[in-house]
Amino acid sequence: MSQDDENMNRRTYLTYVGGTAAAVGVAGCTGNGGDGSDGSDGSDGSDGSDGSDGSDGSDGEELPEPETREEHLQRANLRLNQRAPWVYLNRQYSVYGIASRLEWDARRDERIEAQAISVAEGDPSVTITQSSMDSGLDPHDHRETPTDNIVIQSYDGVLGRNADGDVIDALATDYERLEEGRVRFEIRDGVTFHNGDTLQPSDVSYSINRVVDENVGGIASPQRDQLAGVTGAEVVDGGVEVISDGINPTVFSQFASYCKVVQEDWIESRESSAINSDMNGTGPFRVVEYEQDVQVVYEAYEDYWGGTPEVEELTIQAASESSTRVSELLAGETDLIVNVPPQEVSRVRDEDTTAVTAVPSTRVVFNAMRYDVEPFSSPEFRQAMNYAIDLDSIIENILQGFADATGQPTLEGFVGDNEDVSPYPQDVEEAERLVEESGHAGAEITLETPVGRYLRDVQIAQAVASQINELSNVSCDVEQRDFASLAGEVTSGELENFPHFYLLGWGNTTFDASQTIIPLLTSDGALSSYREDEEVDELMAESQNLPGGS
Repeated sequence: MSQDDENMNRRTYLTYVGGTAAAVGVAGCTGNGGDGSDGSDGSDGSDGSDGSDGSDGSDGEELPEPETREEHLQRANLRLNQRAPWVYLNRQYSVYGIASRLEWDARRDERIEAQAISVAEGDPSVTITQSSMDSGLDPHDHRETPTDNIVIQSYDGVLGRNADGDVIDALATDYERLEEGRVRFEIRDGVTFHNGDTLQPSDVSYSINRVVDENVGGIASPQRDQLAGVTGAEVVDGGVEVISDGINPTVFSQFASYCKVVQEDWIESRESSAINSDMNGTGPFRVVEYEQDVQVVYEAYEDYWGGTPEVEELTIQAASESSTRVSELLAGETDLIVNVPPQEVSRVRDEDTTAVTAVPSTRVVFNAMRYDVEPFSSPEFRQAMNYAIDLDSIIENILQGFADATGQPTLEGFVGDNEDVSPYPQDVEEAERLVEESGHAGAEITLETPVGRYLRDVQIAQAVASQINELSNVSCDVEQRDFASLAGEVTSGELENFPHFYLLGWGNTTFDASQTIIPLLTSDGALSSYREDEEVDELMAESQNLPGGS
């Protein structure tokens, strides 16, 4: 590797990703977490130092009551910056390596839809290597992008998105809002499942109800809050009408990103193990071989309603180490890989047989801290962890400038982004003072991180721990975890299963703050590590009953 490779700068990188305009336009330890006395000091807020009602601004002035939906979301982001439930890190860039014989452009939402791949030369078969395999093939029983990229090859949604993130028709050919709390979808005719049966509107309503109602379909779907506000669906005069609690301003955006359609009879006649090891969707590829944790092999579905894909055979496999993925691509053993690390971009780009395609993603990377366990139950301690971090250094030295810092859960360009909220500056003295004030001086904490799931995730976690260790009154270790295992604990929905302090990323393809804050940072959020903040809960509930969705 040349020195030039090592020093590839942000300007060069942005040449690949399409410039800053694109960046703005987009937005998804066997740790004992300190002293281990889980939950002993109760919910946060009792000892908070940043205002009991959250109505004060950063400099203490009284803020006006929010009126519009966007103002509610912006206020929630301000509150979440002040209460610091996360160590805020950065927006991730998605960088792919691809064989030169293929044509495909990276998407903002990190989805790899194989029917969009064109084969310029060679065998019409494609192998994709991502960081991990699926957690099961049930399209309603997961919350991870690697699994999503596997199931979307076989399952369609009610609506979809193009590569720019715009909402497009899919299994629905038309949609409208009938009245407050009720919308209608017209379902496409002539669509068949891979077993040859014809799609019925009742399959669509069943799929929606399976996500939002734990009494339907044999699972309590972890995707429930991806359809936030939706309470059910029914077939009416050949179409499907969806009922919501309140206006639900983002309902069409939600269906463009979430809720894959399954066949009711196929699901109801099978055990969970069968649903998780095979797929029967209406999508462009049909499963021909599934080897758990190893690979999924598909063939093009000739009767696909959108036209037969150009790729005839598709294989998806995994390698957790980014260096392994790069080596496989350069050796011609795979055709498309995720998360090319910045220092490898030039090497992949400069080979005649490979290229790089990249785009700023919709994903925020963060360190979550469980609100119900010491020392993270203290707002002062959580704020101290943010003050301990030199985020600019991490972006410059770990990500080589290929990321954007954030001080709130909502990314720049999303509805609800609060442009007055800045990332915490590094201030070791203030961090040590806050640790003392929290009563947790001497805390020993462990940061759990996945390996290879996100761009330089382990290196980011190690830098965070190293900077925390610069404090005189806290020590931090890093524990590397298998992503599927870590994500499984967080998606279990049971807070006691969550690690106390962990690195994750969250992709939000609706471009709306609600789809990050509601699932991750409210009391009812399925993946929330931060609960019992009444102000955030109220702001988000009120926002969902106001017009002005993304």
